Amino acid sequence: MSGRRRSTLELGHDAFLDIVANLVGILIILVVVLGTQTQRITEMLRDSAESELLIAEEDAAVVDELVPAPEKPVEAVASRAQLDQLGEMAMRAASAQRDSMRIEANLRRYNDQIAQLSEARGRLLDLKSIAEAAWEEKKSELDQSKVLTAKVQREIREVESEIAELAGTKDRLANEEAPLVAVEHLPTPMAKTVFGDEIDFRLKAGKLSLVPVERLMEEIKEDARRMTPRPGKDASTVGPVRDYVANYVVERQVGRVTQNGKTAMAMATRLGAVAFEPLDESVGQPISEVLRDRSFLDIELAGRDPHSTTITVWVYPDSFGELRQLKEHLYQRGFATAARPLLDGQAIIFSSSGTRSKAQ
Repeated sequence: MSGRRRSTLELGHDAFLDIVANLVGILIILVVVLGTQTQRITEMLRDSAESELLIAEEDAAVVDELVPAPEKPVEAVASRAQLDQLGEMAMRAASAQRDSMRIEANLRRYNDQIAQLSEARGRLLDLKSIAEAAWEEKKSELDQSKVLTAKVQREIREVESEIAELAGTKDRLANEEAPLVAVEHLPTPMAKTVFGDEIDFRLKAGKLSLVPVERLMEEIKEDARRMTPRPGKDASTVGPVRDYVANYVVERQVGRVTQNGKTAMAMATRLGAVAFEPLDESVGQPISEVLRDRSFLDIELAGRDPHSTTITVWVYPDSFGELRQLKEHLYQRGFATAARPLLDGQAIIFSSSGTRSKAQ
């Protein structure tokens, strides 16, 4: 009888301890999962567990006092009220777990909604940037259109003002008597080809300089004699003479030559093109100084017969006005003048296939 009672007490005490251990494990899991949201429920469960443990210990102490010490530890049997309370706490824990899962599901749904709204916001920001860029472009085009319109209007006002001024000038001139204008001109006799003495001048940038053609041609003859006679073309340069040099080409060909009824092979030498160029493009004196002092021009014309001497002026486009002044002066002195226009950058070139100057 006594042995059977101790066995029953041991089984009940082990079951109660197992239940309490399981309950504590559940409480720990719920504390980790629920966190701060289930703090109140966790505290209630912890307090209940502690009270149950105290009650169990007190019951065990009472049993130990009433019952002699058995050979094995005596286990207490859980009461009906304790089991009901444990079941209620388990239901609360399950309810709390369901609430936690529902909250987590809501959080995931909210996170998905936030991600979708963030993506939509990014698209809206991109559209906003595109719209702003288009607006700035249209605004720039509008500003340019306004500037162009203002410019055209200003030009219109200027043209209208000019038209009004011209109209006033026209009316004033219509009411005035036409003045008599004396036109100075040089006589223009028939041009004739030059065969006598000829002096060459260069007129560029309003400056007149003498081209020493005769002296350079003499140096060309001497230089050509010193060359080794051989068929083909040879090029060389002579000078400077009075700030000019001459670049020339000599052509030699071997052919049959008949003389005194006899035919033989001989080498014929021919002077090709000759280019006269100044050492410095600014060579010469201004035409105003030449006509005022006359020292430079008087020296070049001294001792020459105006009837047999022709002056050839190689003139560039920037000095046509100075050429007219020079021709007036030379005409007064009785010299005929031949003008040879040149392009900018073109040298004075003599050639055996060229033409002679025509003087007036």
